[in-house]
Amino acid sequence: MQPGVLLLRTSNLKTEPSDSRIREAIPEDIHELHSLVCELADYENLGHTVISTPTDLQEALFSETPRAEALVAETPGATGAESPFRLSGMAIFHPSFSTFTGRPGLWLEDVYVRPECRDAGIGKAFLERFLTIARERGCARAEWSVLDWNTPAIKFYERLGATIMPDWRIARMDL
Repeated sequence: MQPGVLLLRTSNLKTEPSDSRIREAIPEDIHELHSLVCELADYENLGHTVISTPTDLQEALFSETPRAEALVAETPGATGAESPFRLSGMAIFHPSFSTFTGRPGLWLEDVYVRPECRDAGIGKAFLERFLTIARERGCARAEWSVLDWNTPAIKFYERLGATIMPDWRIARMDL
């Protein structure tokens, strides 16, 4: 098994049982990764706000000074002859810092699993890998946000031991 790759058996997919794997994204994933970003935005009723392009993701993830990192889930079923896999999900994250702990952290910007691949352990595998990376880097905490109406995600995160922080709100200014 390759370092940094988590294999899992997905026997309860809504489609046929298959093997999936979590791995670091590579430049060849950019177009499908961007497609997953757009699918996530549509799911969150925010498709109209997506202005990023595959080129933007390429720069953010694979430039000389990357701003973020990505994990992808591969599931057998690609239609192209170039790969027996297709991407069934993604997790994009970047460094953060806590002045209270004086230590770095990791912020999970997005995690998304295609609907037909849910309930197969892929989301949990993403979170486990993300948390492992945070621990390996000496992070004090790992954080992410969840939409208040996304009850399935909130319950999922709570089952994994995450604390939903109701007193905190996200402030944003578009520049």
